[in-house]
Amino acid sequence: MHQLIQQQRDFFNTNATKDIGFRKEQLQKLFDTIKNNEQLLYDAIYKDFKKSSFETFTTELALVYSDIKEAKRKVGKWAKRKRKRTNLVNLPAKSYVIPEPLGVSLVIGAWNYPYQLSFAPVVAAMVAGCTVVLKPSEISPNTSAVMAQIINNNFNSNYFKVVEGGIPETTALLNEKFDKIFFTGSTTVGRIIYQAAAKNLTPVTLELGGKSPAFITETANLKMTAKRLIWAKFLNAGQTCIAPDYLLVHQSIKKEFLKLLASEIENSHFSTDNGNYVQIINTKNTERLIKMIPKDKIYCGGNYDVEKRYIEPTILTDISFDDTIMEEEIFGPILPVISYENFQDAIGKVKSLPKPLSCYIFTKSNTSKNKILTEISFGGGCVNEAVMHISNGYLGFGGVGNSGMGSYHGEDGFRAFTHYKSILEKSNLFEANLKYYPNSEKKLSLIKRMMGL
Repeated sequence: MHQLIQQQRDFFNTNATKDIGFRKEQLQKLFDTIKNNEQLLYDAIYKDFKKSSFETFTTELALVYSDIKEAKRKVGKWAKRKRKRTNLVNLPAKSYVIPEPLGVSLVIGAWNYPYQLSFAPVVAAMVAGCTVVLKPSEISPNTSAVMAQIINNNFNSNYFKVVEGGIPETTALLNEKFDKIFFTGSTTVGRIIYQAAAKNLTPVTLELGGKSPAFITETANLKMTAKRLIWAKFLNAGQTCIAPDYLLVHQSIKKEFLKLLASEIENSHFSTDNGNYVQIINTKNTERLIKMIPKDKIYCGGNYDVEKRYIEPTILTDISFDDTIMEEEIFGPILPVISYENFQDAIGKVKSLPKPLSCYIFTKSNTSKNKILTEISFGGGCVNEAVMHISNGYLGFGGVGNSGMGSYHGEDGFRAFTHYKSILEKSNLFEANLKYYPNSEKKLSLIKRMMGL
């Protein structure tokens, strides 16, 4: 590990990665490498949890391709030095900031969207001009292996290298000094990453998770809301960090809305045979999820097969915040429904909990919408939609508090791997005598007048 990091640092210090042409070439190489190996990527992810080619493309590769295209198109603009105003006391002079890459970066990917959550931050590092070590999740071994194969066969390791392995390999990497660490995963592991980074004062971006709520008010379009929520929740069998973790439904519409949710599940025909459903990633997580289901509160679903790592899309009703399932992020195909009568009380309860990665509000009321958007702190979200904000590359994506720090996608990703160096360039034509000794009351009076005091 030490040798690899040193080789990348030596290469970075040649300044080759700072060249805009080099960055574009490498981004295009990444695009071509993924494109030319799509079938290998499809086969690997199907082996891990039976994710179809359709869903792999639409929820993973399409987003990566879009990120690469925008990065290639905008890198010149993003990397250009930017003029800033110069204050009166420093005239005559000019001021500007120079975006410069942070250096050698470590990207630790996640298993639930193994391609998108690995390659998207890599694109951000590349466009910023950093070198990259990518550590994919060992929990999805086939996708990890195929990423290592296609990247390490096409890129020089002193610029971009995939390192496979589990906790020992990750620990060895974290013992090295990086200039930037980007991690996607659980809050528990995020704390470990943050502590490791602190030893070297390494800046980090943490994309974590949490219990993301969805509010359904009495004014919502219930049929459309049910359709969008069922898709968003059971996409990837609920193994999505921004999936709605639970619903807060107004008591007056609860019965009708539960029927619509169940009907939408039935109409969706969720099955790995249909290509619109996946397995739970492993037996451990399957068993964990099964234990979370209170059998006396199942509204629909609830069936499972541990051997096949299958859990039927499940709706729970009559749930309260005191139930066990509300103690941690579900990360699976189980959707608790909590009813409320007082909207402000429901908001207050969510505000009392750790800040979620996402929040969704389904309503026709601008008052209700604005209450959620202004009162609840969360990473990002949607109004009358769920999950789809991640598909807009013009929106930065990230968490806040327990759900993460920093954001990426588009220019936000460039900024995540960039330091903005501030420069004051002074002219030699003229120099005011204000800052030089001797001091005087007259000088002090003039300084205050210049400051508008």
